Amino acid sequence: MASAAPASDGYSAVFFMEGGTVARQMRASEFGAFLDGYVGLSDLAETDVRAVLVDLGTDLVVRSLVFFRIWFDEEGRADTNWNIPIEELAKRGAKGPDMGAGPIRLVCRSQCPDPKFAQELWDPDMTPGNNHFQAIRKAVEANSLKFRKVEPVDEDIPVLNAAPAPESRAPDGASDGEGRDRARLAQLIREQRLRIKTLQSVHRDSMSDIQREHRLEMQALRSELNELEQKYERQRLSNEQLKKRLAERNEQYLSMQERLEGVDGERARNDANADAELVLLRDQLDRRQRELELRDERIVALEQENHELRHVEPTENSILDHLQKQSVFLVAYHPGLGHVTLPYDDIETYFENPVAYAAERCGVNEPAYREWLDHYENPVCRHQDSDGNVCEEPIMRVSQPSEFRPGTDDRCEKHQA
Repeated sequence: MASAAPASDGYSAVFFMEGGTVARQMRASEFGAFLDGYVGLSDLAETDVRAVLVDLGTDLVVRSLVFFRIWFDEEGRADTNWNIPIEELAKRGAKGPDMGAGPIRLVCRSQCPDPKFAQELWDPDMTPGNNHFQAIRKAVEANSLKFRKVEPVDEDIPVLNAAPAPESRAPDGASDGEGRDRARLAQLIREQRLRIKTLQSVHRDSMSDIQREHRLEMQALRSELNELEQKYERQRLSNEQLKKRLAERNEQYLSMQERLEGVDGERARNDANADAELVLLRDQLDRRQRELELRDERIVALEQENHELRHVEPTENSILDHLQKQSVFLVAYHPGLGHVTLPYDDIETYFENPVAYAAERCGVNEPAYREWLDHYENPVCRHQDSDGNVCEEPIMRVSQPSEFRPGTDDRCEKHQA
């Protein structure tokens, strides 16, 4: 089982996240006790916890972060099969945001040095107001775990040297300034790429969950529809048989009428047997007429039943039933629109074309929304020179599709003119 010992050149802690906040903190040694099964957390029973390994320097500045997941059983004890080498992963993490001492070493689902552990990790949220990096930084600054802060000692001894001529300093100064600008730009690009990766990962997970639920619901509906169609087909065949039998009865009725009309009236008056036969024939006609009326009523009832079967309401307690009664809501997220609750009548329209649906709710058409989305996900200058080279200078992001002006808001100041 992986250990969680303190870092040799600083401190190590584990934060449990809940939403966009740090819900629980513990030292690495305390977390190791949970892994060894000595203690449990009853409030975390049967919970899939999103946790973060936080490595700090002695100056209490974040050096590396590993965003991992761990399951707690029904007794609140850590999964005995959990074996992720989070300390080793932390040493191999790629560059992440600057949290006070330069870019940290970052390990998460979309940025994992060992792909076989990627599914056991999770991606942090970097959206404003829900930024996990900011929440972790605030928790570290609060230092509720009482780590002893050791201020760095500057052992450099200043030496007075003759000031170089102004013209000799200028190039070095300019070079230093350009180097700092390049470093800041590189850091900004890394952070933006990380944010894009994490947003894409969160979006994919959310869409996968929705699509999986939708597929299950559609499978249930198809099965129910097949049953209804089979029942309707059986009823249709039964109706055809009834109609055929009615046609035969009608032919018998007409035949009897012809026989009655052909009976000699004089012979019927003089022959008692003929009178009896006539009475019997009329009685048979009356019975056949009643049978015809009963068949007509049965046909009407069957047709009504068919109509009800074809317009049956969703099964009680099914997902569609809860959606229709608004006891369950389907929520979708799109940039520029945010989280939106889908009305029951809009669900089919939404899944036919989610982007077109989001564009309409934002007040723009689909091509304009897609053009704004390209700018939103990668806010750089889209100007192309005569050779087809794109400028790609970072620019300010326009957060609303309706405010986006193609050719202006996706150009830097140099190319707007």
